[in-house]
Amino acid sequence: MDTLSYKTTYPNAKECTHDWVVIDATDQVLGRLCAQVAKILRGKNKPSYSPFVECGDNVIIINADKVQLTGKKWTDRVYLSFTGYPGGQRETTPKRLMEKSFNKHIKAGKHPLFIKVVKGMLPKNILGRKLINNLYVYNGPEHPHAAQNPKPLVINTLKK
Repeated sequence: MDTLSYKTTYPNAKECTHDWVVIDATDQVLGRLCAQVAKILRGKNKPSYSPFVECGDNVIIINADKVQLTGKKWTDRVYLSFTGYPGGQRETTPKRLMEKSFNKHIKAGKHPLFIKVVKGMLPKNILGRKLINNLYVYNGPEHPHAAQNPKPLVINTLKK
């Protein structure tokens, strides 16, 4: 019996292809959209998925200012962070993070609300910190990544 034919092969970083996809966030629910984006960033939608290799796609989200939250979550949901100093626990709401995204001092493509939500859905290790850099979020319909020829992706047609 040939045991070499039964070996499981895993893709390495050189074999993985990183495509560019653009997603329109108009009238999408924030958590459901970000769950699908986390799967695409991780590469779980590809047949060559490997849990320890960065094999996902680069994701561009446009119209992020038109995203929806159900109920009173814009003001009632609280995100906590800690500075590391005594009395350094800070709290913020999604509404405040959305307002911060229009600040000119925030780096282009780094939307604080989407980064916070998607980062919570990625692994908490070196790979997760690398994957979050493949996410670009813009408030308007324009983005500066036209040279990468991103493919439009309708998020509602993806398998849950």
